[in-house]
Amino acid sequence: MSTGHPYGDGHVDRQRLRSVLGRLPTGVVAITALEPGTGEPCGLAANSFTSVSLDPPLVAFCVAHTSTSWPRIRHAETLTINVLAEHHQGVCRQLAGKGGDKFAGIEWSSSPGGNPIIDGTLAWIDCSIDGEHLAGDHMIVVAKVRHLDVNDDGGPLVFFRGGYGGFRA
Repeated sequence: MSTGHPYGDGHVDRQRLRSVLGRLPTGVVAITALEPGTGEPCGLAANSFTSVSLDPPLVAFCVAHTSTSWPRIRHAETLTINVLAEHHQGVCRQLAGKGGDKFAGIEWSSSPGGNPIIDGTLAWIDCSIDGEHLAGDHMIVVAKVRHLDVNDDGGPLVFFRGGYGGFRA
């Protein structure tokens, strides 16, 4: 049985860390909003979403400091978290890409907060930002739940070992 690599000087190899963490399957969400000023839809894909608290209702997700979409989203009054279904791999790649119209060809309707709910998502959650916390090369965003609903049935989009797939219980 492998005991892993010794810590020695405290350095952990980035690729090794990515490989180890990649063994944990995660769901994938699209975080969407309407950009203040222009009213244009903006969004990003994240696999670091989690529930935090039921009372008060809080959720959290992490965003890389290098994200060019997060500054557009964070200034909106509300944001919407879309739980992506397994057939949303293309949507995920489009929202994860750099530049361009991330919503080109993506069908959506408006949440009670006015933000994009991507057609075919399993569920959605309208939130307002409760806090942001610096954490290494990411920002941990805690958000207060305002509205939510279940949308469609089906399997979730799952990220595992650097790839996307589905899951059936």
